[in-house]
Amino acid sequence: MPDEPVIIGKDTSLRAVFAQVEKVAPTESTVLVTGETGTGKEMIVRALHARSQRCKGPFVPVNCGAIPHDLIESELFGHERGAFTGALHARPGRFEVADRGTLFLDEVGEMELSLQVKLLRALQERVIERVGGTQPRKVNVRVIAATNRNLEEEVARKTFREDLYYRLSVIPIHLPPLRRRGSDILELARYFLGIYCSQNGREPLLLSDGAARMLLEYPWPGNVRELENFMNRLSILTEGPMVEPGDLPEKIHRALQSGQAGDAARVQQDQAGRAAEGAVAGGFGPVPSETSGAQGFVWPGIEDLARLGMTLKDFLGCMEHNLLLEALERSQGSHQQAADCLGIKRTTLIEKLKRKGLLKA
Repeated sequence: MPDEPVIIGKDTSLRAVFAQVEKVAPTESTVLVTGETGTGKEMIVRALHARSQRCKGPFVPVNCGAIPHDLIESELFGHERGAFTGALHARPGRFEVADRGTLFLDEVGEMELSLQVKLLRALQERVIERVGGTQPRKVNVRVIAATNRNLEEEVARKTFREDLYYRLSVIPIHLPPLRRRGSDILELARYFLGIYCSQNGREPLLLSDGAARMLLEYPWPGNVRELENFMNRLSILTEGPMVEPGDLPEKIHRALQSGQAGDAARVQQDQAGRAAEGAVAGGFGPVPSETSGAQGFVWPGIEDLARLGMTLKDFLGCMEHNLLLEALERSQGSHQQAADCLGIKRTTLIEKLKRKGLLKA
């Protein structure tokens, strides 16, 4: 789409996100995008807007964590003249500005409880009142929210309203951290290097094998945002035609030397399955196929079960156990998101977790 952001990635977990965007974008459903800081939540939100029926309307972002608490109500709902000291003129809020478009509430988990009540009313009734006003105003807005917090845990701690959480998470979309996206790291690195080398007027840089290996092993706590910043720096400071390990930031060297390596290298090697070496911790998985490419898949056969000393029941139980754990890990413990990832109901997921002793008290 013309105004849609470019999102780089071929990893299975990211393709699942793309599939969700395709299904959800044309609807009017409220969406909650979750994921660690720097994973690209705003880009997914902008893609949802660009592919929606509201794409010709305004896209209005609001960072709920960056606006002072005493001002955010006025920012969202507007105010009337004289509503507070300094309110010399009436001013529409972001809900009104976003009419017939999309309102993006970034870091919605930072919102105070008193304001959450008013947001819930706006979502339910599509009506707002300006600060200092008494006249209800109808708004025609699609709301998409994002957060790096686990809102289910916030609900349990009584810091986020349960009714608002369910109103926002009609459609939950979870973005995986960069360290879980395998070879996407190198694809993104080369993409950003190309962009910034062009901006800085130099020939494109190549990644040496050693530098590529270190990028895969680094845990990327800042995710895609951190990777982009590093590539920008390399495009300026690297002297030769190729990025060598010595060119990489000291932070990467320190992390790898201290044993803080991420698992992206293993993800890249194991994308075809966790059972390439046989059973892992009692589990089983797909194995690579010489005929189907590096990311091929071969179903296990009777001989494999015999080699592992497993019955069909054992095998299915191990597969289910491993998939439940992976879904919980990818969703950062959110039962609803884990259930969506597996294509089952939340109540079904909880029953399975109970049976396997995986449900935390």
